Amino acid sequence: MNFQPSLPKLSPYQGFDLQFIGGDWKRGRSERVNTDRDPYTGETLVEIAQASREDLDAAFTSAKKAQGEWEAAPPSARAEVMRKAAQVMEARREEIISWLIRESGSTRIKASLEWDAVHAALLYAAGTVYSLEGRILPTDVPGKEGRVYKRPVGVVGVISPWNWPLQLTARSLAPALALGNAVVVKPASDTPVTGGLLMGKIFEEAGLPPGVLSVVVGSGSEIGDPFVQHAVPRVISFTGSTPVGRGIGRLAMEAKIIKRVDLELGGNSPFVVLDDADLERAVDAAVFGKFLHQGQICMIVNRFIVDEAVCDEFTERLVERVRNLKVGDPNASDTIIGPIINQSQLDGLMKRIKETRAAGVPQLLGGDPQGLVLPPHLFGDVRNDMPIAAEELFGPVAGIIRVRGDEEALRVANDTEYGLSSTVFTGDLDRGVRFAQRMEAGMSHVNDQPVNDLPNNPFGGEKNSGIGRFNGRWGVEAFTTDHWISVQHTPRQYPEDASQIQGPWGGG
Repeated sequence: MNFQPSLPKLSPYQGFDLQFIGGDWKRGRSERVNTDRDPYTGETLVEIAQASREDLDAAFTSAKKAQGEWEAAPPSARAEVMRKAAQVMEARREEIISWLIRESGSTRIKASLEWDAVHAALLYAAGTVYSLEGRILPTDVPGKEGRVYKRPVGVVGVISPWNWPLQLTARSLAPALALGNAVVVKPASDTPVTGGLLMGKIFEEAGLPPGVLSVVVGSGSEIGDPFVQHAVPRVISFTGSTPVGRGIGRLAMEAKIIKRVDLELGGNSPFVVLDDADLERAVDAAVFGKFLHQGQICMIVNRFIVDEAVCDEFTERLVERVRNLKVGDPNASDTIIGPIINQSQLDGLMKRIKETRAAGVPQLLGGDPQGLVLPPHLFGDVRNDMPIAAEELFGPVAGIIRVRGDEEALRVANDTEYGLSSTVFTGDLDRGVRFAQRMEAGMSHVNDQPVNDLPNNPFGGEKNSGIGRFNGRWGVEAFTTDHWISVQHTPRQYPEDASQIQGPWGGG
C-alpha cells in the first residue's frame, strides 16, 4: 500500500514544554526546569518542567498496561503505524530538520542526513513486524516436540544521546515498537525535543495507541537511576559515553529484576591510509568522516594513521581541503562546521588543544572559537599515547600519526580501549579486506569513512565501545525473547533406577 501525506500543510507542533506520558501531554512534577537553548544563537527554545519519579512511574505503568493490546494487534496494523509515522515525517520534513539545526547545532547537511536515516528506519520497521518467527526443534526424547516462540520483551527503556538525537532514539524505538513492545524514552537534557518529544508528536499523529510510547524529560540525578532500575522495563537500550554505560550496566544487574542492556558507547575510530591508497578518495572521505557535525559522532574519525610513504602528501592535501571548510551558521546549506553542543564540551576540547600544543606537537590548522563554534584543528606528528589520540575527542580536532608499513598501522589502530568503527584505504581491495578483518572493531570500512549506519547492518562495537548490536535482525534479537515450549505427544517413560538411563534425558 502506498501511503501519501494526507495533510500536506500542517500547523507546527506545539507544546514541547510538556511531558508525553501515557498518551497525554502534561506538565512535569519536578521542581527543576530544563532550559533548552540553541547552541549557535544562545536563544531559549523552550523551558520544560522536568519529570519527577512519580512521572517516571506513571510512564512505565502506562507502558505496561498498553503493551499487551499493542502486541496482540495484527502485524499489518503495527506496520501501518510505522508507515504513517514515515508519512508524517515527509509532511513535516523542514520542521524536523529545523529543530535538529536549532536544538542540536546540526548543520543543514547533517540534519538532512539524519532525517533520511530516521525515515529509512521507520520504513524498515514496517517490515520488521513480521520478524516474530518461531522454530520447531528436534529432540532425542521419543514423542517430544520442541517449539520456540519468539515474542516481544514487553517494555523497553531507551536512553538516547544529544549528538544524533532523532536517529539514535528512532534506531531503538522503531524496531521495539514494530515488534510489539511499549517504549519509554529518556532523551538527553541538551536535546529533549529532537531526542524524544518530537518522536512523541510524530507517533501520536501516526495513530500509535496511547501509552505505548512515553517520553520523560528529566535530570539524571533525579530519574536516571530509577529509570534503569524500575521494575517494568525488561531491556534498557543506551547510547552514550563509556563511563555512563558502565554505570547503567551495573544498575541493570543490581536491579530487583535483572535487565538486559544494549550499550553503544564511546569510540576512537582509526582512519588508516596504506601506501597504495588513492589519496584524492582518501582525503574526500577524511573530510566528511572527521568534520560532519563538528566531529560530534561516536563513529567519527579520531585518528589519522598514515603510512610514511604517503603521509606528507596526504597531510598537505588534507590541510588544504580543511582550511577552506565553511564555519559558522549551521542553517546555511554549505556550512560544514557548526557549534559545539555546549560550553562544557567546548571547554574540554580547548583543554586538549592546549595540552597538545604544550607537548610541542606541530599545529597544522586551528583558530579561536567564536561563541561555541570551534574552527577545525589538525595536528601533525602525533603519538598514539597522547590524549589527542588516546581519548575520544568529540569535536573538530584530530591528529595525524605517521607509521611504517601495514603491521605498525594495524598495531596503532588496535592500540585503544575502544572498538566501534574503523577505516582502511588501499588500492588493493583484497589487501584492504585482510587488513579490516584484523581490526579490533565492530565495524570496518574499506575505502570509505567510518560514519556508516544502515537499517539492516549490525551496528555496534567491541571492547569498551559497547555490548550488542542494533538494526536489522540484530535489532529483532535485542527487543525479543525466546520461549521454549515442549509438547509430549506420547506417554514418556521415566527411569526408576540409574540402569534405565541409556540415552538422552534432558535434565539439568
